[in-house]
Amino acid sequence: MSSTTELLKTPLHPWHHDNGGRLVDFAGWSMPVQYTSIIEEHNACRNGAGLFDVSHMGRFFFADPNACEFLNGLTTRRVHPMAAGKIRYSLMTKEDGGVLDDVLVYHLQDTTGAPFCFMVVNASNRQKILDWLTQHGDLEKLGFEDRTTKTAMIAVQGPRALEIMDPLCETAPSTLTYYHGMMTKVCGVDSIVSRTGYTGEDGCELTVPADDAIQIWTSVLEKAKAVGGGAVGLAARDTLRLEAAMPLYGHELTETVNPAQVDVKFAINLKDRQFPGRDAIAAARKDNTLPRRVGLVMEGKRAAREHSLIYLGDQQVGEVTSGTFSPTLQRPIAMGFMNMEHLEIGTEVEIDIRGKRLPARVCQLPFYSRG
Repeated sequence: MSSTTELLKTPLHPWHHDNGGRLVDFAGWSMPVQYTSIIEEHNACRNGAGLFDVSHMGRFFFADPNACEFLNGLTTRRVHPMAAGKIRYSLMTKEDGGVLDDVLVYHLQDTTGAPFCFMVVNASNRQKILDWLTQHGDLEKLGFEDRTTKTAMIAVQGPRALEIMDPLCETAPSTLTYYHGMMTKVCGVDSIVSRTGYTGEDGCELTVPADDAIQIWTSVLEKAKAVGGGAVGLAARDTLRLEAAMPLYGHELTETVNPAQVDVKFAINLKDRQFPGRDAIAAARKDNTLPRRVGLVMEGKRAAREHSLIYLGDQQVGEVTSGTFSPTLQRPIAMGFMNMEHLEIGTEVEIDIRGKRLPARVCQLPFYSRG
């Protein structure tokens, strides 16, 4: 692990430091894992509004709107043509189908009406994806700029998130439909606002200038506290996304996993398209020997963790990729990969947790869906 002095710091780092954030090394960044308790922060997001610093995510700007056409040749999902204002979740894969990253591709207009493209990538994959883009195109001609350290990214999530954000924005985020975005002023500052998130709740994500980040964060936080919300760290962000069965890079998505195994069909368009990994994904869809992603629920309090083995009798039939105790469901939940012949809903299995096998049951995903 890197020492704290070597870690990258988000523009909001001083606020986290001064307000009780427990800071840890996350993908080379000093990030708040929690402020109070995981359960308290989790429930604040599920019931009110949670505020997350996600500035460690990579943010790539392309001044040339033709960048969407370029990215279309590298993404599993069609991102060109795409109407101005739309955002699409997609994967970037190698020729063998292994996942390099899952990304968001935006096609927006600036304050003058000029179109541009924007892409958000995972913090741990920022350099890898930059290298991949450089291998496949002339980024200078596309007006590329890595704006990760020049901006901050704030996620506002929860059933009352839009209620608190609308008065703070020149154009209300509630006017956006899901997976759409726009340029507007947030607390008087030109910002990107998107109706996106990673918690299973409604809400939006803000990309704001680094120098204005703390002012905007504190203004939003004041509104969030008024509805029972507050700041949320990375630990509760993980329990929230797991309840919503959202795959996480490094767990359900890796360079050794084919997207066909993960059940993200909405993010894969194969017809009349070519991109790295396209043929490998098509072949994997027909390969019944490959394990597939599965949801598991358990009784009691002990949660399975990554790499816990899944058994059916004496036969190992899979492995856990993510597990936690669900604050919402009040029971342990997990995702993993299992052999296809054992994926039927209701199948009883056992999960080895530190040498002791505990009963679990295959269940429908997601574990939680908002009302």
